[in-house]
Amino acid sequence: HQGSPQKAMSSLKEICGGLPLNPLPENRGRKSGIPHAPVRTPNLDSHEEKLALKNALRYFPSSFHEVLAPEFAKELRDYGHIYMYRFCPRIEMRAYPIQEYPCKTIQAAAIMHMIMNNLDPAVAQFPQELVTYGGNGQVFSNWAQFWLVMHYLSEMTEDQTLVMYSGHPLGLFPSHRNAPRLVITNGMVIPNYSSRDEYEKLFAMGVTMYGQMTAGSYCYIGPQGIVHGTVLTVLNAGRRYLGVENLAGKVFVTSGLGGMSGAQAKAAVIAGCVGIIAEVDEAALLKRHQQGWLMEITSSLDHCIAQLRYGSINTFLSVLLINSTSHQRTFLQCGEKVWGRQPSLPYLCYGLFLVLNLTFLRSEEAKKKKMALSLGYHGNVVDLWERLAEEFNTTGELLADLGSDQTSCHNPFNGGYYPVQLSFKEANQLMSSNPVKFRTLVQESLRRQVAAINRLSDQGMFFWDYGNAFLLEAQRAGADIEKRGANKAEFRYPSYVQHIMGDIFSLGFGPFRWVCTSGNPEDLATTDFIATSVLEKAVLQGVTASVKQQYSDNIRWIQEARKHNLVVGSQARILYSDQKGRVAIALAINRSIAEGKIKAPVVLSRDHHDVSGTDSPYRETSNIYDGSAFCADMAVQNFVGDSFRGATWVALHNGGGVGWYRSGGKVNGVSVHCSAVRRLPRPIK
Repeated sequence: HQGSPQKAMSSLKEICGGLPLNPLPENRGRKSGIPHAPVRTPNLDSHEEKLALKNALRYFPSSFHEVLAPEFAKELRDYGHIYMYRFCPRIEMRAYPIQEYPCKTIQAAAIMHMIMNNLDPAVAQFPQELVTYGGNGQVFSNWAQFWLVMHYLSEMTEDQTLVMYSGHPLGLFPSHRNAPRLVITNGMVIPNYSSRDEYEKLFAMGVTMYGQMTAGSYCYIGPQGIVHGTVLTVLNAGRRYLGVENLAGKVFVTSGLGGMSGAQAKAAVIAGCVGIIAEVDEAALLKRHQQGWLMEITSSLDHCIAQLRYGSINTFLSVLLINSTSHQRTFLQCGEKVWGRQPSLPYLCYGLFLVLNLTFLRSEEAKKKKMALSLGYHGNVVDLWERLAEEFNTTGELLADLGSDQTSCHNPFNGGYYPVQLSFKEANQLMSSNPVKFRTLVQESLRRQVAAINRLSDQGMFFWDYGNAFLLEAQRAGADIEKRGANKAEFRYPSYVQHIMGDIFSLGFGPFRWVCTSGNPEDLATTDFIATSVLEKAVLQGVTASVKQQYSDNIRWIQEARKHNLVVGSQARILYSDQKGRVAIALAINRSIAEGKIKAPVVLSRDHHDVSGTDSPYRETSNIYDGSAFCADMAVQNFVGDSFRGATWVALHNGGGVGWYRSGGKVNGVSVHCSAVRRLPRPIK
């Protein structure tokens, strides 16, 4: 991310100049060496294919259609969507310091900063397909929309508002200084047509878009956001299910290291437990390991079990030496170098004896110390769960204390869930070549996964649904997750919101996030100090025990976040706070900007865990007491209310984390703080 500011300014000016047409940029197709979205299968008929092509060409003068039409048609055939790869910018995509954006208003520059962060390859799951996270959480539907939005933002004044329609910029509309600069809607499909199959068609035709929570609203701050949420979830799961404050020595088993799920490894270590996270995509594993989020990677289930049983990586050495002929040969060759000849079998046994003793000594030491560990298992989570069940059946030892799942089950048949029967490569091929067979295998895999989880749960392991529609899809697959006497939205296992986070939300606590648009780590350090000081002062002034616990968890979080270097992309931070804390932190940040202690504006935002921010019957509003779980008024009211209470931009999405097939919505109220003169927007309260 280092480079000449002058060069960056020049590139940013080009980005803001509108669609590059004279000449057309070279069509370089898909980039190699980066992850790409799976091929989509919208099953368009001939009329719908023509409509998709026509809708894509509407962004360009007719004189370019002869060149672009066959190219776009090929993309639709090959990838199931028209991404317009030709127009993928050559600029290094990242969140540039705010002063480098050529804009007429600082608010527009802040939006640009956030958009480019969402598309940063270090942040985005599939950057060339404009997917930030979740397998299909789009920033835009195609690259033409990116160019047009950046142009509109560069021209925007403080008397205008940019209106976004599922990735499509409708244009700049007259408004006023206190109105939002940006209003976004995504995926607003009529309920009777808000099904998975219909959505795939509508997205392929370029008329709707699934924005996930913070992808299409330009508010993603990298996996740090979900690290924080997962830390709090795991800590409070320990309190609720295990009755412990300290999770040292406890084991958390889960899956997913791609987009937001990539946070689980780091969250486990910060929470102080052992986390084993399965992931089928080797690229995702390596990315998290290189970022320092994963401590170890293995493709061996034996190694996973050894780590759970003994808590030390050295245990695996004995497994390798005993069970692997190639490793025995390596040991003999090493002996030949030391002694000048290969050791005999007795010497080999003696060597193994020494290794085993050293291994178990270290294992016992690690066990006593109850060391935190994040281990990435390169393989299918179903294999991991079934092996854990097998270990219990054969030894009677329950090796997992807590369990969950963060596969993208809101999108199970298009790359969100990989069936255990196939390799990663085989699955990617089958999901496009034979979607019906792929669906059958996914559902069989879900049934197997639930069966293994049920076996362990019956013996005392605690499992929860992470709001990713895992239990919903398992139910549809015919898995045994029924809860007798329950309502239709309740399963054998609870939602993490219902059982774990609900008590926190009921205190008025929710996400409070900020981004230092200077891009300067020193500004982030200043805001960290401000937030910690505010919460510590609040505790000293006296709060209830439950509120004190949450303040203390978040103070610990900020300290751990700095220690673990959780910034990926923009200089951002998140914590949970109640109204008192949010307002105090926002005012303190504002004062520091006015005094020059912070060098540039700070973007403040809420998230979908904001109280009343989301109506989602399998997550935020699961099993709500008054029976309104399937009603979506709250999110809409939040969106409308924030728009006239001072937010810089607001967004309303249909679908949320459980998928587009569930009626609901979500809102982000965002404010750009420039100085202490600007009033504190009410969405912060």
